[in-house]
Amino acid sequence: MPQPTVVLVHGAFADAASFAPVVSELLSSGVTVRVPAVPNRSLIGDAEYIASVVRAIDGPVLLVGHSYGGAVITVAGAEENVVGLVYLAGYALEEGESLAELQGRFPDSPLATALVQTPYPGGVDITVDVERFPSIFAADVDPEVAKVLAVGQRPLAYAAFGEAAPAAAWKTRPSWGVVSSSDTTINPDVERFGYERAGATVTEIDSSHLVMLAHPKEVADVIRTALAAVG
Repeated sequence: MPQPTVVLVHGAFADAASFAPVVSELLSSGVTVRVPAVPNRSLIGDAEYIASVVRAIDGPVLLVGHSYGGAVITVAGAEENVVGLVYLAGYALEEGESLAELQGRFPDSPLATALVQTPYPGGVDITVDVERFPSIFAADVDPEVAKVLAVGQRPLAYAAFGEAAPAAAWKTRPSWGVVSSSDTTINPDVERFGYERAGATVTEIDSSHLVMLAHPKEVADVIRTALAAVG
């Protein structure tokens, strides 16, 4: 079997550029990488979009999802050519479970008091308060980079929080999970619970939520380990 293509799926309040250091690490190892832009409009719609990206790739795919992107790959990972899932500070949902339901099992993180709602035609967008973004989302990222990220957030539609996952690909695919143990965006216990339930191979990194920016080499090592296992 050829080496899988790695598809990196970003989450809420970030974009494809958040993976840049990890992409450099993987490309230097000869790994084929794709980093699509996730619409962040609805869990089901976003998963359908990523599934279409996966179907267009000739050969096996390893899906990597950060944060909300973890929920997206949980659903999109049901595509036939997906051979594994890697979660980065992410949500590993059960079939029929929503983000709100999984989070509701655990105490809120500081993010809960920093969310900003902004109406748009047809819905409401959620972002993180610009002033609090660096400390909550990117505490161990270069402060100047964090400031730039704070003003360029990719919002998540509020409706996505309540949508139930129609599939849980980890039931039929091997999975790996990175816990950001100093995460103040998602309660790390949410990550641990989801990974344990999925039977994932778990790595803990003392990191903020943006683990792929703060610790790109360690994250790339987890992805390379997954590639070796599924290849």
